Amino acid sequence: AMPRPKVWDIPLDLMRQSFAGMMELTGPKDVPVGKVDNFTIPGPAGDIPARAYAPIAASGPQPVLVYFHGGGFVAGNLASHDGLCRLFTAEGGFKVIAVDYRLAPEHPYPAAMDDAWAALQWIEANAAELGVDAGRIAVGGDSAGGTLAAIVTQLAKEKGGLKLACQLLMFPFTQLDGETASLHEFAVGYFLERQAIEYFTGLYAPAGVDRSSPRVSPLKATDVAGLPPAYVMLAGYDPLHDEGLAYAEKLRAAGVKVTVADYPDLVHGFIYLQTVLPQAHEAVAQAAKAVRASLDAA
Repeated sequence: AMPRPKVWDIPLDLMRQSFAGMMELTGPKDVPVGKVDNFTIPGPAGDIPARAYAPIAASGPQPVLVYFHGGGFVAGNLASHDGLCRLFTAEGGFKVIAVDYRLAPEHPYPAAMDDAWAALQWIEANAAELGVDAGRIAVGGDSAGGTLAAIVTQLAKEKGGLKLACQLLMFPFTQLDGETASLHEFAVGYFLERQAIEYFTGLYAPAGVDRSSPRVSPLKATDVAGLPPAYVMLAGYDPLHDEGLAYAEKLRAAGVKVTVADYPDLVHGFIYLQTVLPQAHEAVAQAAKAVRASLDAA
């Protein structure tokens, strides 16, 4: 058999297609939710596509999870994570609003962060017409989306005004230039490879971007006290495992309420594999319930 081509060796549009194809193939199927609405959010560089998922029989203002998809800052969209967003809605009984932020390399840093932050502020400001409870907003995401969730959570605290109930961080990048044991140990052969990480981050944060800024690497933030409760999902065979854990520990040391859900036998992005891996469903269900508890406590 031919060796599988590596993500960094194939044209970008093909890589994006294959990521979307994988997500569609292995994503959750036929998850019952209520209304699904496509709309746009005014962003710093034009309209940001978004999709809102309401739970079945939702009435009155709903708590919401504002969701940022993964894909290494260069891939993923509303379609790729549609099944996962439905699953969070169904399992958590809250609204999910997915935000289709701009991707690198066409739009390198800070485009994704700028879109994520603009979207979050707009959702809070327009909560009433979105059917959202402005006092119960959580943010979350997987992989690169988890990074964006961590960063907008820091921004919300720094700028004041926007009070978040929870941050759901699933196997995020937390430092773009770190050296950790997991990055070294699982560099090759565990779904997300180190060379892919370097390829993605090189497109997202090219020369001239300060990778030690907390806006790029949330682990580099100096003051994380007072951030909202965090649910941090990790995978044992993920090169990003240790930096995700380091961020959880940093938050905990600063007095933030942190839950770490570490799945020792699984790889980066395992929640994508809903049709093949029973733990994938369990992990999302557990995360959704934890987010719901934080939203209810807000």
